Amino acid sequence: MARDFTRVGVVGLGTMGAGIAEVLACAGIEVVGVELNDETLARGIDHVRHSTDRAVSRGKLTEADRDALFDRIHAGTDLSAVADCHLVIEAIPERIEDKREVFARLDRLCPSGTIFATNTSSLSITELAAGTSRPSRLVGTHWFNPAPIMGLVEIIRTVVTDPAVLEDVGALVAKVGKTAVTAGDRAGFIVNALLFGYLNNAIRMLEAHYATREDIDAAMRFGCGHPMGPLALLDLIGLDSAYEILDSIYHTSRDHLHAPAPLLKQLVTAGMLGRKTGRGFYTYAAPDSSEIVDAVTSSRPAPPTIEARPVRMIGVVGTGTMAGGIIEVCARHGYDVVFRARGEEKTAAVRKKLERSLDKGVERGKISSDERAATLARVRASTELSALADCDLIVEAVIEDLDVKRTLFAELDAVARPGAILATTTSSLPVIECATATSRPQDVVGMHWFNPAQVMRLVEIVPTVVTADDVTTTVFDVARAAGKHPVRCADRAGFIVNALLFPYLNDAVKMLEAHYADVEAIDTAMKVGCGHPMGPFELADVVGLDVTLAIQRTLYLEFREPGYASAPLLEHLVKAEYLGRKIGRGFRVY
Repeated sequence: MARDFTRVGVVGLGTMGAGIAEVLACAGIEVVGVELNDETLARGIDHVRHSTDRAVSRGKLTEADRDALFDRIHAGTDLSAVADCHLVIEAIPERIEDKREVFARLDRLCPSGTIFATNTSSLSITELAAGTSRPSRLVGTHWFNPAPIMGLVEIIRTVVTDPAVLEDVGALVAKVGKTAVTAGDRAGFIVNALLFGYLNNAIRMLEAHYATREDIDAAMRFGCGHPMGPLALLDLIGLDSAYEILDSIYHTSRDHLHAPAPLLKQLVTAGMLGRKTGRGFYTYAAPDSSEIVDAVTSSRPAPPTIEARPVRMIGVVGTGTMAGGIIEVCARHGYDVVFRARGEEKTAAVRKKLERSLDKGVERGKISSDERAATLARVRASTELSALADCDLIVEAVIEDLDVKRTLFAELDAVARPGAILATTTSSLPVIECATATSRPQDVVGMHWFNPAQVMRLVEIVPTVVTADDVTTTVFDVARAAGKHPVRCADRAGFIVNALLFPYLNDAVKMLEAHYADVEAIDTAMKVGCGHPMGPFELADVVGLDVTLAIQRTLYLEFREPGYASAPLLEHLVKAEYLGRKIGRGFRVY
């Protein structure tokens, strides 16, 4: 049975230590806090006072509860005050020499049964444990900032950690209302190891001018449901902290993808550290302000003098989920839509899905019966490509096979009127390959909608090196008119979202196959710790492991980055036909 800790020591009352002390005291635990000197001690207590006063003002804490919380915190500058605590949590700055010294002193002060925990976010727990006479009783407890708000605590085990210690610490985390996940001792643990590789990729994307900072951030918010875009998140974390974490992970992994991007180092060297200094990837109204003052909210993809081509009729080729969603969205927003299907049976199926979707919209009060009828009246079907001859924009939404798409674009080139725009919904294939299959490459553009198109707000607009400016302007206008948020990206494998998302999913698979953590722990960590709507394995199962593997292979072939090589476990699952939710088994069994 797990121990019930009633008195816990917290060494270091900076932002994290003060937050941990507040959480423990709020849960009824007596806290012994220790700081370096009177000045830092006063600052730590002020931090707790400010945090609890804010909780009172928001009705989350009563004044009586706040007073009782402070009665349970005993703070001073004498380390020996924690000698009678059964658990001591170290939360001093991220310098391994200083942490080793603190634990050496604690080792001499505390009885052999005392458990030690370090709040490091990236340093080696094994190295810290080895500096004590009780390596089996030292664990990592990585709390997330701000500790009173964030729900996750990563508990880090070493190869010699006593299982009873993990059970005791896990019970404490549950007692204070947090979610615990357990992982092995590796640089970055779960969250940082996955998160910072993704963040670093986003910096490299900006650095190479593949997309603007606003479009990168918007793409990940609207395309993946992340609470913040990667560059805005880096500004919040602090670019100096991000650099230190990446550098620490790189020295363990030796993976080029973890080597801090040169742009990150330049910003840190220039003192542009993010929100705390008022300038990072964005410029803020003042230090510690969240108000961005230099965001480009509606940049056009071409100079304002470029006029868009008129679009009244849109053609859609395809009958799958994506095609059906595009048909519905465009028709609902006033466009006449002609879709081409291979056979009357598929035509009828698309019609049925469209009617069912619109019926749900009426039932939920999102559209009226008149709007439903008007939408259906704008849609007509054909089994012949020639029916698309009068369309102003034709959107291809067929299987993700380059040969199939090139053949289709050659056929569209023969039937589409002069000046018609041809768009491909590919998520990772080169748009230029589709363009060069026609005699009008200047009229071909990528228009990557996200599934389900009726719900997802993002559309990635991908002009090639030969796409005409007015074509790009036109599809931006069409996307906006359809209620979407368009972003622009250069024609490269994965565009914005997939180029950032799938290496992250691949890294999660590598973490799993290395036995650092299990599926549930990794998914929980990324949902609770980062606010992602789905964990990486949940998401991969929804996308389909075969699709995930195909996109990862495409990224590897384009960039030849060793870290992009698909994880062997992913390859094996696909070979075994464990493809995710669609067949009832992937990383999980459904």
